[in-house]
Amino acid sequence: MTNITAADVNKLRQITGAGMMDCKHALIESQGDFDLAIENLRKKGQKVANKRADRNANEGIVIAKTNDTKDFGAMIMLNCETDFVAKNQEFIELANTISNMAIAHKVQSLDELTALSINGVSIADKVLEMTGKTGEKTTLAHCQVVNAPIVFAYNHHGNRLGSMAGFNMKDVEGINDLGKDVVMQIAAMNPIAIDKDDVDQNIIDKEIEIGKEIAMQEGKPAELAEKIAMGKLGKFFKESTLMNQDFIRDNTITIRDHMAKLNKSLKITDIKRLMLGA
Repeated sequence: MTNITAADVNKLRQITGAGMMDCKHALIESQGDFDLAIENLRKKGQKVANKRADRNANEGIVIAKTNDTKDFGAMIMLNCETDFVAKNQEFIELANTISNMAIAHKVQSLDELTALSINGVSIADKVLEMTGKTGEKTTLAHCQVVNAPIVFAYNHHGNRLGSMAGFNMKDVEGINDLGKDVVMQIAAMNPIAIDKDDVDQNIIDKEIEIGKEIAMQEGKPAELAEKIAMGKLGKFFKESTLMNQDFIRDNTITIRDHMAKLNKSLKITDIKRLMLGA
C-alpha cells in the first residue's frame, strides 16, 4: 500500500482547493498518482483549480526575447533551488547570456542551445559551473522558440513568467499594440492552444468524460448528460483556447473579434508560455 503523507495531502489541497479528507481519499485511490488524483477529484465534482498553484515551483528565471528583425523569438528557463540564488547577479547574467546566444544563433532546440560555447566553454558546462559556484543544482530546463513573419515576447515582472506569439502578417496597422496585448493575454490566461481545432483529442475526450460523469452524479439521465458535457466542452474551449478567450482589455469581445477588426486575414501561428514550476 502506498504511504500517503500529510505533506502529500496538503500539496494536493494547494493544487486543487479541495478538502483535506477528499484529497487524502483521492490520493489513496490513485495510489499516490497526483495527476490521477486530480482527475478523480474533478469527476467527483470537487473544487479543482484550472491551473496548478506554483507554491512548490522551482526557483530561477525566465527570459523571453526577439531578434532585431522580430521574425524570431526565444524563451529560456534557467532553474536553481532557491530565490536567493535566482536573484544573484552572476546567475542573472548567465541567464541573459544564454538568452542572447539563443537569439544570435536562432537555435531551434534546447540541445542545440546547450551545445553552443561561451568563450570556448559549452553552455552545458557553464551551467554546471554555476552549480559549483552557488552550491545549488542549476539546470537549463527549457528553450522554446517561435519563427514567424513577426514575433512578440513578454516578460512578467520578476521574470518568473514569460510568453511569446507569432503572427502570419507584419504589415498590419496596429500590429505592435495587438502583439503586446496578445502576449500579455497568453501570460495571464494560460491558453492551452491557439484555437479549439488545435486542442489534443485526448484532452477533449477527457473533458467530455468528466462532464458526463459529473452530470450523471447529479442525477441527470444519460442522454441529457451527453448534452451537458458538450456544453461544458464549449465553455472549456472558450476559457482555454486563445482565439475564443475574452480579450483582457475589453471582455465584451474575443481575441478573434479584436484581430478581425485589424485584418480578417491576420492569424496567430504559434504561442509559447513558460512559468517557473508549471
